[in-house]
Amino acid sequence: MPEAAERRGVVAARLAAVADRLAAVADRLDGIEPPPLSAWLFALRIWLAMMLALYAAFWLELESASSAAVTVAILAQPRRGQAIAKALYRFLGTLLGFGVAILLTALFAQDRVLMLVGFGLWLGLCVFTASYLQGVRAYGAMLSGYTVAIIAISNIDAPQNVFEVGVARTAAITIGIIAITFINDALGAPSVYADLRDGLARAGDAVRDFSRRALADGDPGPEEAAAVLRQAAAQRDAIGVVGSEFHDGAARAAGARSAVAALFAAVTAARSLALAAALGASPDADAVRARARAGLAGDRAALPALEAGLDAAVRDGTPDAVLLHRRAVDLLRQDALARDGCAALETGRAPARDVGLPVHRDFPDALRNAARVVITFAISAALFILSGWPATSSALLQVSAFAALAAINPNPVGFATGALIGMPLAAAAAGIVEFVVLDGAQGFPLLAIAVAPVVFLACFLSLRPATAGIGFILLVFFPVVLAPANPQPYDPESYINASVLFCVSGVILYLTIRLVLPTTDAQHRDWSLRAARADLIGALTGTAQEADARVVLDSDRLVQFAGWRSACGAAHRASLRHAFALAALDVAAAGAQAGLDRLAAEPGLGGPVSEARGALARADAEALAGAATRLLAAGRDASAPARGTVSSVVADLIAASYVIAGQGRALRRLDIWGAG
Repeated sequence: MPEAAERRGVVAARLAAVADRLAAVADRLDGIEPPPLSAWLFALRIWLAMMLALYAAFWLELESASSAAVTVAILAQPRRGQAIAKALYRFLGTLLGFGVAILLTALFAQDRVLMLVGFGLWLGLCVFTASYLQGVRAYGAMLSGYTVAIIAISNIDAPQNVFEVGVARTAAITIGIIAITFINDALGAPSVYADLRDGLARAGDAVRDFSRRALADGDPGPEEAAAVLRQAAAQRDAIGVVGSEFHDGAARAAGARSAVAALFAAVTAARSLALAAALGASPDADAVRARARAGLAGDRAALPALEAGLDAAVRDGTPDAVLLHRRAVDLLRQDALARDGCAALETGRAPARDVGLPVHRDFPDALRNAARVVITFAISAALFILSGWPATSSALLQVSAFAALAAINPNPVGFATGALIGMPLAAAAAGIVEFVVLDGAQGFPLLAIAVAPVVFLACFLSLRPATAGIGFILLVFFPVVLAPANPQPYDPESYINASVLFCVSGVILYLTIRLVLPTTDAQHRDWSLRAARADLIGALTGTAQEADARVVLDSDRLVQFAGWRSACGAAHRASLRHAFALAALDVAAAGAQAGLDRLAAEPGLGGPVSEARGALARADAEALAGAATRLLAAGRDASAPARGTVSSVVADLIAASYVIAGQGRALRRLDIWGAG
């Protein structure tokens, strides 16, 4: 009896444990929200486009009919403009890759080693180029690399087929592009315009709130500045595709670019104004800040009043007063440009200006990306060739495609992890559909119904940030493994070979991303600081690009810098503060040099201009303040346009002197001569 009671107790405990686990699973399931209607509509559009593309490819009897469905999967984007822009660069990248494939085949058709070496170098060059581009442009550059593998390397033993394969692939891609464009237009896929408009509005509100706090309480600090810069920078990918959604899209995109550039400059001006109010000795500081706040709130009289005050400060005031008024004027002018850009985006009229949005890229990072891809391809080629695997050319194709896709992904480790999980999932889904659901059937309607659950699941996963990589791999490689054909061959050996091939490629990608030339955040910070130092030296010596472009480039670099974490929070905050100081000094020096170029021919200003250039070249805070004082005294009676330039140069010189005085130790560590 005691033993029976003990057994009943054990069983009861186990049942209770199972009940607890089931309850925990139920709680997790309750916390999972079903996909929203927009996700269902997105999945429906992609499924319909894939089936339309596949049916058209079957009807045209294309050799690589499945490539049409794969094209739709690759172009699967929730917004119509995103799909159109990506389709354009997919087509252009394919044409370029087709041309290079023919060239390599013509040169090295009789020498496999040279063919592989030539392809590896071309792939590395494409990845290197893509590292300097953004969005769909980077995708197009990368695609032109591994397209050569699809056309030439996969036919390395049959070079006479290269042209036919290239034509068939181009035709299939064209069909896929037409199919997804037609379905998106017919079913009213949402545009990226609404997201861009709302995103710019939120970024503008965030920058104005930041500026108001800077005017009221002083500089909110580099971390908050980085946060609002990140909101503005997040709109750039959408700007790159909004032009494809309207007949006047070029003007709308120009307006959005102008707005983003203005928001970047407004943050810089607000922080400089807060610094001027804190360190300067102008008695008008409170009045200037009050007018600037009124201007941000929509008072149209504030900017003319500040401009009049700026001219009066040039005639009778001190350099600190000039800096204070100049930065207030700059802030309101940039706010006006941001509002004008947003209005141009909404109406399609030409904005007040058309500016670019350059992005910061580090040469060592781009070089390592290219080298990693080349090394991955070389190691894989050696292993596959030595193993004697019959599908070596197909394996090299998949490895090169995976490596190239990972190289342009913002999170290559996350992409590799998604491939590691997604490839077995895609292979299993293809096997179930082909050998369980279809099981020898040849009807297209049954095929369309059978693949629908997998396509819908992949679309749902791709829309969630945590599972986007898995969803992308499942959506793209499910039709690749399934390889729908007319008629369907139902060859288990071919399926097993393809599944093993893709899974091995995923493992190779994961290992190489982790082991071959891994890049740490510390390396990124070091490269970024080196690039910032080189740009700063160019600004101090007068060899830098124009000041407006510097504001955008420095802001982009700061956004990236803020995303690279340090082991210690205090160290991260300190390094971010130094990065912002370098950017502020860079913008001030570049602006001063540009103004000095315009003042060099003004009568009576040659001496102060030369003195200011010398002070900038030495990065000497006291010399900069002295040069600003003498330039202001010499320019009081100049013409109105010249006085405007004098006010800008004096403000930049004083701002540079404040940054150097406050960050002299950090600047000296970076070997900025004479800092302090």
